[in-house]
Amino acid sequence: MAQVALLLTWLALPAVGLPAVFVMALLSATLLPLGSEPLVFALIKADLSQFWPAILVATAGNTLGGGISWAMGYGAERGYERLRHHQPHNPRLLQWLARFGPKACLLAWLPLVGDPLCSVAGWLRMPLGPCLVYMAIGKFLRYLLMTSALLWLWPGEFVPS
Repeated sequence: MAQVALLLTWLALPAVGLPAVFVMALLSATLLPLGSEPLVFALIKADLSQFWPAILVATAGNTLGGGISWAMGYGAERGYERLRHHQPHNPRLLQWLARFGPKACLLAWLPLVGDPLCSVAGWLRMPLGPCLVYMAIGKFLRYLLMTSALLWLWPGEFVPS
């Protein structure tokens, strides 16, 4: 239990906690199977004054990671076109995403499908700017709602021993 208290205290330090949140959020928005929510919650639980900074930093990192996934999809599509020398066949899902355009990136916050969705947006050559805006909105709302719900479920304030 002392190790958990020490870890939470360490994460609450603004010099360590917020950069750790940013890096974890960025990495978890790529195709790597990671999750940043536990770290965001631990930081906020250890220091409630870090609520808004942690939410905003996690949103920024996660959105930047979504942009990296978009770029990976864009690059993969360009490489595919060069190898195949023809337009790829768009299955129904790709047509659906193309119809909604960048607004589909609002769903980038969804578990399992959100990160690949960012890559598909790049593959479809959707404009990066609007995609990032919609990604940021969805990711911000996810962090805000998830962290608020966790704080509601576990309301006691953390006090290191």
